[in-house]
Amino acid sequence: MREKSFLIFIICLTTINSLQLEVVNQWSLLQFEPPPSFGRVDFRLENTIFTGLEVTPDRIFLAMPRLRAGNPATLATIPRHTPSGSSPQLKPYPDWSFHGAGLGLDNSTVCAGLVSVYRIRMDSCGRLWVLDSGVMTSIDDFQRICNPKLVVFDLKTDRPIRTVEFPREVLRPASLLANLIIDESVQGSCDSAFLYLADTAAPSIIVYDALRDRTWRVTHPSMFPDPNFATYSIQGESFTLPDGVVGLAHSPKLATLFYQPLATDRIFSIPTATLTKGPPAEFEEIPVVLAGRKSSQGLGLTLNPNDDTLFFSPLTETSLASWNPLSNEQNLIAYDPTLIQFASELRWIDGEVWLLTTRFQKFFKRTVTPNEVNLRVIRLPQIGASFGSLNNNLYF
Repeated sequence: MREKSFLIFIICLTTINSLQLEVVNQWSLLQFEPPPSFGRVDFRLENTIFTGLEVTPDRIFLAMPRLRAGNPATLATIPRHTPSGSSPQLKPYPDWSFHGAGLGLDNSTVCAGLVSVYRIRMDSCGRLWVLDSGVMTSIDDFQRICNPKLVVFDLKTDRPIRTVEFPREVLRPASLLANLIIDESVQGSCDSAFLYLADTAAPSIIVYDALRDRTWRVTHPSMFPDPNFATYSIQGESFTLPDGVVGLAHSPKLATLFYQPLATDRIFSIPTATLTKGPPAEFEEIPVVLAGRKSSQGLGLTLNPNDDTLFFSPLTETSLASWNPLSNEQNLIAYDPTLIQFASELRWIDGEVWLLTTRFQKFFKRTVTPNEVNLRVIRLPQIGASFGSLNNNLYF
């Protein structure tokens, strides 16, 4: 594996300005619109946490994987324009009939809908690609209820228009598909796009050619968790989770996919030409580059497609930082130990960085309480403003 550059991220707290963080919505525990004509259902909101975000002109989409039992719905919406800091009820998407797993229905009904969605993405044709892992209670006992699939929804009608079932040869018994990138820069947009999917528990990147309906698997040691970084410390509370590749960011101009396992302090990159050319040959060397190192582990990644600046959130430092791989410019954008405790999703949307942050460590250790705010949707408007520079606190 080639080494391109190192990024050692050391925080100087005296230079931080977090005034740009805007809390769009926040909850102590997520609340859902009740299902119609249903009796008592064993919802456990203390087990329900979001990890995926998409934003349209009128709605915010949130994905809530079934990490533990009692999650009402795995995909839902809230209005985009609500009072800042408000806690709107979540509306299951597209409706309750797709969330039989939360209503306790039998598996045949459950598999016809959505089982456990980690992340979602919208293409340039206004369709929502939903990546369904098919796995229930993934933290506790990892029950595969249904095969993983992609479901494409037309956002004008909110109805599914395409479903992609993955062939057995690209999956493994432990496969957990937890993130996706839609690449419309190679052979076309929408139904001609390539998709890059992160298999987090059986670490690989799965490539889907939407034009030819073909799928293959690309594996490299850098996609696996590093056991030396499988324990995380956030505000004095620690937990262990040896997850592999999960954070993804794509640069069309550089024709590069950046990625990171959760259990690592590193960010890697791979040319998209390597991913899109087809299944790797036996013993083929995969040209992965070590893009940089961070001060601690992180989950979400995103990229400004205008200048290829990469954004990431080190967990221990409860912060948001940026790094440009072309200029090597590095900035600490925000530090807030209350608002940025676990950034499960970073998105570049309409010139702004959006974050999903949670107190995941408390959900994981079952110490979460409804008396505190535990989940937030945050955005950073005017991302081009001046930030506290890290250049004097970096060593190469």
